[in-house]
Amino acid sequence: MAAKKATVTVTQTGSPIGRPKDQRQTLKGLGLNKMNRTRTLEDTPSVRGMINKVAHLVRVEEAG
Repeated sequence: MAAKKATVTVTQTGSPIGRPKDQRQTLKGLGLNKMNRTRTLEDTPSVRGMINKVAHLVRVEEAG
């Protein structure tokens, strides 16, 4: 009955030190504010946009 929602696993791989404020805030919005921290998030357009903004600082794994 309830459809399983698609998720993505995001891991921070780069440091926010020296990055623009908006990129640091985007990492915090994703729940990533320390190196190697991992979060599993719902795969929505807004989350994808945030990931694209900081793509050079994160690694993304698609949920199967």
